[in-house]
Amino acid sequence: MEVVGKIIQVLPAQEGVGRNGNPWKVQPYVLETLDQYPRKVHFEVFGEDRIKMNPCDIDQLVTVSFDIESREFNGRWYTSIRAWKIQQGDMTQAAAVPGAAPAAAPVAAPAAPAAPAQAAMDPVANVDPFDASAGDGTSDLPF
Repeated sequence: MEVVGKIIQVLPAQEGVGRNGNPWKVQPYVLETLDQYPRKVHFEVFGEDRIKMNPCDIDQLVTVSFDIESREFNGRWYTSIRAWKIQQGDMTQAAAVPGAAPAAAPVAAPAAPAAPAQAAMDPVANVDPFDASAGDGTSDLPF
């Protein structure tokens, strides 16, 4: 999955040592989408190598590719959004940027399927179903 937005917070990194003795590090961020009604999304980048490969700053426009995972602990469920790739800028509009990959050619609308032979003989088949004048006037509907 992907989400496009602006980084509004870079939260403090968390680190520790797992049960197996291996160190771990998580960098959380908060992104605000660019929709008409913006939403805030809290996501994390897990692993020191991914954190270094995907640096983010406040007010930076990014496209975040992520996985959503839920897990249960003591009868409660917790959901996390883990980013695996962060691209600088809005990649959904990359075709408008010079030097970007060319946009796909527009697709022509499919041709209307041929009407069955019975429909050609039926006088009601060629009537617009939303045309009020096409009915017999006995309908009790208010429209």
